[in-house]
Amino acid sequence: MSQPFIGSEALASGLLTRYQLSRYHRPILPNIYVDKRTVPSLRQRSTAAWLWSSRDAVIAGAAASALHGSKWVADDAPIELIGTKTKPPKDVIARRELIRHDEITRIDGLPVTSAERTAFDLARRGLLGVAVARLDALARATGFKADNVRALASQHPRARGLRQFERALELFDPGGQSPKETWLRLMLMDAGFPRPQTQIPVLGPDGYPLYYLDMGWEDMMLAVEYEGVQHAEQLGYDITRGDYLTRVGWAQVRVAAGHRRPGIIARVECEWNRLWRPGLAIPARKATLAGPPLELGC
Repeated sequence: MSQPFIGSEALASGLLTRYQLSRYHRPILPNIYVDKRTVPSLRQRSTAAWLWSSRDAVIAGAAASALHGSKWVADDAPIELIGTKTKPPKDVIARRELIRHDEITRIDGLPVTSAERTAFDLARRGLLGVAVARLDALARATGFKADNVRALASQHPRARGLRQFERALELFDPGGQSPKETWLRLMLMDAGFPRPQTQIPVLGPDGYPLYYLDMGWEDMMLAVEYEGVQHAEQLGYDITRGDYLTRVGWAQVRVAAGHRRPGIIARVECEWNRLWRPGLAIPARKATLAGPPLELGC
């Protein structure tokens, strides 16, 4: 069986013998088995953790966001559960927290925190930058509304992490298409630039969107984009795209792996100083910000 199952139940029902259980299957959690040939996915590990809880817990946190369709959640991420069972095994986090019935949904038969409750939990924990990146991905997958999450939070006035929750909810943006784009957006804001717009449409000759820019300031026609790993076909596309954007008047600052904060900020600042002028709808860049740079964790 490729799906996780409770070993003692399989034996009691006669589905497997002890020999078959030990010969063809392996435990991934106490009394929870999978086929020896299976490399468990995050979904399978979530199922296994729920079975370990005696089918009593609710899947939460990053694992819940992945079940809702969020990208960028690693298969080896810890599985968070909200329930009554304590002393979890390795790679399972068990939390005894208040959860209301209307904060639980079912996905493929598994009890999972609702999109709003998942957002509430993600925003409160870990580094701020990581929390915002996870909110970006969840918002993109589910379209949750900040006001609904705040309404849910009002039912948990004693929950931990509420100060970070408010900040993360202010910063998230469903236009962030990867953790690196979130990192770049927060870096710009932390350096005093006004909040950039995300997924800015650039119209083609027919008047319909031809390209979308990662982020930037439309009134200034200044874009900042994160470049991922490029293959030959993608490189050709990007050259054609860049030529078109230049032709219609967009200035671009392209950021890639290996570029560091000081250099990125200096390049954006150079273009900003060239393009910004009083009278634009975009406020001036703040000269300095109090406090250390955000702990982005990306």
